[in-house]
Parts: sequence; C-alpha cells; structure tokens
Amino acid sequence: MGEIRLAYGRTGLTVDLPTERTTVISPADHPAAADPMAVLAGALRKPVAGPPLRERIRPGQSVAVSMCDLTRPQPRREMVTALLDELAGIVDRDAVTLLVATGTHRGNTEPELREMLGDLAGTMRVINHDARDPSQTRWVGEFGAGVPVRLNKHWLDADVKITTGFVEPHFFAGFSGGPKLVAPGLAALETVLTLHDARRIGDAKAIWGVCEGNPVHDDVRAIAAGTGVDYAFDVVLNSEQRIVAAYGGDIGPMHEAVRERVREISMRPVDGLFDVVVTTNSGFPLDQNLYQAVKGMSAAMTVVRPGGLIICAAACQDGFPDHGSFRAVLASAPTPQALLADISARERTVPDQWQVQILARILCHARVGVHTDGLTDADLRTAHLYAVPDIASAVAAEGPDARICVLPEGPQTIPYIRC
Repeated sequence: MGEIRLAYGRTGLTVDLPTERTTVISPADHPAAADPMAVLAGALRKPVAGPPLRERIRPGQSVAVSMCDLTRPQPRREMVTALLDELAGIVDRDAVTLLVATGTHRGNTEPELREMLGDLAGTMRVINHDARDPSQTRWVGEFGAGVPVRLNKHWLDADVKITTGFVEPHFFAGFSGGPKLVAPGLAALETVLTLHDARRIGDAKAIWGVCEGNPVHDDVRAIAAGTGVDYAFDVVLNSEQRIVAAYGGDIGPMHEAVRERVREISMRPVDGLFDVVVTTNSGFPLDQNLYQAVKGMSAAMTVVRPGGLIICAAACQDGFPDHGSFRAVLASAPTPQALLADISARERTVPDQWQVQILARILCHARVGVHTDGLTDADLRTAHLYAVPDIASAVAAEGPDARICVLPEGPQTIPYIRC
C-alpha cells in the first residue's frame, strides 16, 4: 500500500491505495517564481501582443478591473497591486473599480473580500457583479451565434477595461481565464443561460482543453472581442497555487499563449481506461460546494470505463450550495437519464442546468461516490450520488484486480487516452 495526498478543503487528505495497480496523475512540477511581483510587472510591460499597459491609458481615465470570485484561487491581491503600481502617476486609485466576476455565483462577503484582496479590500471600490439584478447590466447587442448580451454597467462605463484571472483547463469551456472574465463573469443571467444552453454544453467539442470550434468558448471570445477589452492579464499557477508565470496584452493572442503553457503543465496521456478513478476538486477554494466539484468528476470521467467508479473527495463546506437552483434541478427527475431527457426537451435553459447536465452525463457513464464533510449520504442521494466515508475501503470493494487512477489535484490535471 502507498500513501497518496489528496487536495481536500484547507487541510488535505491522505489515502492508502495498492501501489502496484494505482496510477497517480499530477500536474508537472513547476517551481513558483522567485520574484512573483517582478513576473507580474513583466507581463504588464512586455505583453504577448500590443503595447504595454501604460501606453494604453491616459491621465484622468477611469479603469474597471474584472477579477475571479472566491471559488477560484486567483492571486488577486498581487495582481491588483501590480496593476496599481504600473498605473501610478497616470491613474489615481479612486479611479479604479474592482469588479468581482461572479457569473451566476453569489456575491462575496466582506470577510471573503478581505481574504481575497488583503488590505486593498478596505481602500478600493469593490463591486460584486449580480447577474440577476437588471439594474446592474446594460444591453450591448448580439454576439457570436446569436447570444443576447447584457454586461455589467460599471464595466461598460469605464474608459479602460482590464481582465485579470488565471488559466486552467475547463470542463466545457476548454480553458478558464481571459475572455471568461467578461462573459459569463460580468454578464446578465439571460446571457449566461444562452452561453450554457443544452445545445452548446452537449456539443462534442465543449470539453477540456478545446477552445477553437468549442461553441461555448467561440461565443465567449466573440463577446469579449465585440464589446472591448483594453488589456488582459492572466497567470499560471502550480499545485501550491503560487505564481509560475504571467501573461498580458491583447486578449486573443494573450489567452492563446497562456493556455498552450497550461496545456503542457496540466494534460497527461494514459494508455487505457480505469475501473476506479479517485479525484478531487483541487481543495480550497475550489471544493467549497458540490456544484464546483462536478469539475473534478468530469476530469475523472475522461479515463473511467463505462460502469466504473468515480470517487470525488470534496469538502463542500457550503453544501450544494443552497442558493441557486442546482439542488432543486438535480432532484427534479428520478434518474440521471430522465434528467438528461428533461434538459434536452426544454426550450429555455434554467440557472444551474448546465452543471446538472454535465453531472447527469457523468452519472449515465459511471457510478459516482463523494467523500465529504459538508453533505450527508441522504443529501447526496437526492443528487443521484452517495457518500463514501472511507475511500480506501470503497476502492477495495471493487475487487483485487481493479485498475485505479488517482487525480490528487482533480481538474488541475486532465488525463486523456493516448492515441
């Protein structure tokens, strides 16, 4: 037996699994930058494409900065500090608005904002985007394949618009970061629902690591390009959520460059399917709820055999969560097959349907158990899942010949079958 450390909540989790038949797939080991602030400054001064940030802004202009919410491990304090340092002497701090690109997630609380931004939270204007508040968004037109687009008015009213984020593989949008910090991040509910409708999510190219030809990402890029981003600023993180590299510049070429770097770090070939895949959702802050943990399950689905077992270790300190419709939609049909049929038959997407659609697809392919402290077995069974109190015992129950794969960092590493 061998001990394997899983990313779980804030503390981690250790499991013992048989070494001789267990394959562990982790991100490539990339050391953190020795001087992360210098790396960030370099991305602002030597962009992938276009002029440096300081050449794109004039004195007296207002600036809006889009950033990830607390469900993402973005180094916001460092990135915003680097931006402020670079803009010193051109733009005053009170001319900068930080917009939390929540998409359809809840807004972050004051304590959470302090955790995200440190001392900056008390000295800057910070606004949680609310996709459900019509007074907070404004119509800008149709973009992409007929997407009706309303965006945050504070974003639209700014003279200079800057996206900040980090890039990782995404389970239906290909990769995160870049244009996703505009839409769905700062979009109205109607826009998000269209981007996440059953047709787009169900497309064969709406998967990990694919952007070009992916109907979700194609439309996300079209919205960012059509509505305007003045500078895009993304980082690459290692498994310790520390900065490895930073990229800046025009949003299209910048994002293309950074996702190629992430692809090298985060995608790993394997020679065949496994009977059991143990996965995580990369620990805190990514595994705060079951909704987010679907990503870890989706990563596991890429290499589990039909009818096999996926075990997802996710703390889920916020439960499903209870805000939004995720739990209700999951419980609205007696089986995963019925859920998929119901979603396919709907003329209009409802909030959280996309996550349900992906989870239902996973459940039609494999059995899924969850190791968690935040939900009971009864809770999980309403979502067509079940509790796994002891991961090693559950794996052992699959038999002495079961081939096992472990994704200790969950969706930070995406396995795929070697051609």
